[in-house]
Amino acid sequence: MLKKIKYFLLLTAATIITAVGVYFFKFPNNFTFGGITGLAVLVTKYTAMSASDFTLIANILLLIVGALVIGRKFGLATTYCTLLLSALLSLFEKTMPMTGPMTDQPILELAFALALPSVGSAILFNVGASTGGTDVIAMILKKYTSINIGKALLATDMIMTLLTFFVFDITTGLFSTLGLFLRSSLIDTFIESLNLAKYFTVVTGNPSPICDFIRDELHRGATIIEAQGAFSGKEKYMIMTALSRSQAVKLRNYVKEHDPQAFILITNTSEIIGKGFHSV
Repeated sequence: MLKKIKYFLLLTAATIITAVGVYFFKFPNNFTFGGITGLAVLVTKYTAMSASDFTLIANILLLIVGALVIGRKFGLATTYCTLLLSALLSLFEKTMPMTGPMTDQPILELAFALALPSVGSAILFNVGASTGGTDVIAMILKKYTSINIGKALLATDMIMTLLTFFVFDITTGLFSTLGLFLRSSLIDTFIESLNLAKYFTVVTGNPSPICDFIRDELHRGATIIEAQGAFSGKEKYMIMTALSRSQAVKLRNYVKEHDPQAFILITNTSEIIGKGFHSV
């Protein structure tokens, strides 16, 4: 139950972060990169409907289609986050109406319009959820076609971004184009940062104290491989282990103090699958 509560709170917090970035920074500046909220900016230019209302209606329709087409595999987490995002955008519109950008600094506005939704999306993607929108379309395409989903969604976003030049102006179009190119890399960067861990390879002649420290103090496992020094010809041992960033500092300091002749290789990694880390 505690894990479920934490998961629910994480979904809620990530969706709130996304909603703040979209409503306060993306909508007022007419930035069109990124899925349904980007399309909402274009649609509301020529209709009386607000961007928040369009996002709500479009997401509900996509959820219904997704549930009918995909069935039980359609995630409850995605459904919750999609409805929460739409509700938050409508709530913000009613309680804190925006008549224009918050500042007169478009670069600053673009930075927050990119960073906040990217952080929110990264957290959701990392736990197997999303805020719906074009992700639902991607799930349907994946089920029934052999289309490269990433390229298809990128092409859709590019078309919406190009329309910005004609619907609004060159400046807004250029900012939206920049946002389109930066968005994916930002999300990937945030996901890697969330999962960042350290992979250690320690070459030593006395593995027992180091392994004891890893097991008893850090509560992690390790693997020992027998080896031989190419230069000295002496018998060596390679200790391999994966640790969190804080544990990595402790192990590095321990080895440096107790076995200064040991050779240490430390590598950043965000893809560790196994007990104590991530499941497939």
